[in-house]
Amino acid sequence: MPKTPLRSAEPATIALAASILADGGVVAIPTETVYGLAADGLDPRAVARIFAAKGRPADNPLILHVAGLAEAEAIAAEVPPLARALADAFWPGPLTIVLKRAAVVPEIVSAGLDTVAIRVPAHPVALAILRALGRPLAAPSANRSGRPSPTRAEHVLADLDGRIDLIVDGGPTAHGIESTVIDLSQGEGAPLLLRQGALPREALEAALGRPIAEGGAEAAARSPGLRHRHYAPRARVELVAREGLGARAEALAAAGVRVGVLARAPAPPLPPAIPTLAAEGGLEGYARELFAGLRTLDELGVARIVAETTPEVGIGRAIMDRLRRAAEG
Repeated sequence: MPKTPLRSAEPATIALAASILADGGVVAIPTETVYGLAADGLDPRAVARIFAAKGRPADNPLILHVAGLAEAEAIAAEVPPLARALADAFWPGPLTIVLKRAAVVPEIVSAGLDTVAIRVPAHPVALAILRALGRPLAAPSANRSGRPSPTRAEHVLADLDGRIDLIVDGGPTAHGIESTVIDLSQGEGAPLLLRQGALPREALEAALGRPIAEGGAEAAARSPGLRHRHYAPRARVELVAREGLGARAEALAAAGVRVGVLARAPAPPLPPAIPTLAAEGGLEGYARELFAGLRTLDELGVARIVAETTPEVGIGRAIMDRLRRAAEG
């Protein structure tokens, strides 16, 4: 039997979640990107429980989720005009903005850095919990560190049962991939894209009216989720272009490897003995089902996952980033 309660996102569950969080507990909540493991972001002891539950390295900063721009202003030393413009354009939504942090933000949240990563989630349940609590929520992905991010409540239960206080089930997530992270902490003249995510780079550049530089290794230390192993299923992941998927999967199966295929629809024609998951809806659909697909093929006991590569445009960049990290396992 599960040790952690899993409850549907009804008003009573939202009130319970807020109560647990106010008491320093940790609760898995749905967002439009992936499920987040939430704790009071201004309570260092509560935030420490996130790191313990996930097995997350302490040098990996967290995102603070807030209910709106006014709440963001309370945790940033300054919200410059460019950040306000991006917030107006993309909040609530899958954009995280890195700014200089205010003194109220505990060092554990920012891994000792002078910055803080801030986001306003678009999911109605996450927003309802934030408003009921009235405080920022630190909320990295609600999985064991290194595992594929959870896009369904059952993924959270599989990874964190018995390690957290409550799971709020808001159904499958809309994007299935984490937020995009842009760093404005070095001044408005030097925005850096730290993490490709559910908001395409092209949308950010269109809003800014100029190209955005990529953050290097040093800059990436300011972004949640980039410093350590991520997104790896138990099976080995191999990246293959669409035209070679079928042949590669059949060659592995002929060599005695238990292989599964993760692809965009339509799926390549393969024998029934090769489990094949094909996501509908183009690149957006593939992103939405990516982590769930990796987990499903793990559950089927495959030793090798042959995953389709994508063009690196729009959300395809984020997909390929996650697939490469999964393949590095």
